[in-house]
Amino acid sequence: MANSILTKFGALRLIPTHVYSQPSRTTTSKHYNPKFKRLRAQKYLKVELPNMNEDFEAMTPEKIRQKMKERGLMPARPWMERQYYISATGGVFEPYVPPEGDGKASLVSTTRAKQAVQQLEKKSKSMMAIRKVKSFDEEFNSKEFCQQAQDIYIKAHESLANQDPKTLRLYVTEKAYPEFKHNAHQKTIRWKFLESLEPPRVVHARCTDVISKENIYGQITVRFHSRQQLAVYDRFGRLLHGSEILAKDVLEYIVFEKHLSNLYGTWRVHAKIIPDWAPAKDPSKLTRVFEEEPPAETPDTEEKADTPAIAAN
Repeated sequence: MANSILTKFGALRLIPTHVYSQPSRTTTSKHYNPKFKRLRAQKYLKVELPNMNEDFEAMTPEKIRQKMKERGLMPARPWMERQYYISATGGVFEPYVPPEGDGKASLVSTTRAKQAVQQLEKKSKSMMAIRKVKSFDEEFNSKEFCQQAQDIYIKAHESLANQDPKTLRLYVTEKAYPEFKHNAHQKTIRWKFLESLEPPRVVHARCTDVISKENIYGQITVRFHSRQQLAVYDRFGRLLHGSEILAKDVLEYIVFEKHLSNLYGTWRVHAKIIPDWAPAKDPSKLTRVFEEEPPAETPDTEEKADTPAIAAN
């Protein structure tokens, strides 16, 4: 029996293996259920890859637009700088030169005579500038403007004394604002306009354009001769300059500027002209804290007797 079994297995070992092996699929690209073959074919998308070496400079704008539409790309937005608005100039162009000794009783001076002749020569330019201002503002009048300039001058100084920066920006330009606020830091100002010794008058006018010919600015210099009171206190309440009791005569040349091309432009204080012949101002009374000197050492004249210590009972 055992021999017969061995002979059977020995015979099986000699038979080729492919006769008894079952056929099986080894590829995984096909699904075992063929009814979804059409749906699987629809999932395949043929993508056209862009040519990164295309020469767009040689193409026409219509061809570039067609290429971008095929790829679903939006056209590039043109680069534009951020818009900015120049409401005031950075200085005084052709500043007014006040005649020497203006506002004084004595008018005899060779220097002032030369300056008076120069003012007559420059008067034509001022008249042309005022005519330019009237082309933008038909209701402009030099005499009425002097009173308007005086009101602007008073309101600007009152807002500075009241420490109201929002109101101050309405009456001074961006150039004059830091100059107004610089000397008023941590100080208390008491200012009062008493009267005008002479009516204010226009002594100088100029117009200029910035960046473009249509962007025009106008500057008018007004002469003020008035009586004022000024007292400046530091943060500790100590008087630094002036007095609230005494009044002084003040002669000033104030430059007012307006953006003429702007429909809503207004006249504002722009600068103050200080002539070379004007006397220097008195320095402020600054207060300082002096360091205390150490007390002088006095030698001891009396000799201390050495007394023995006594123990407590």
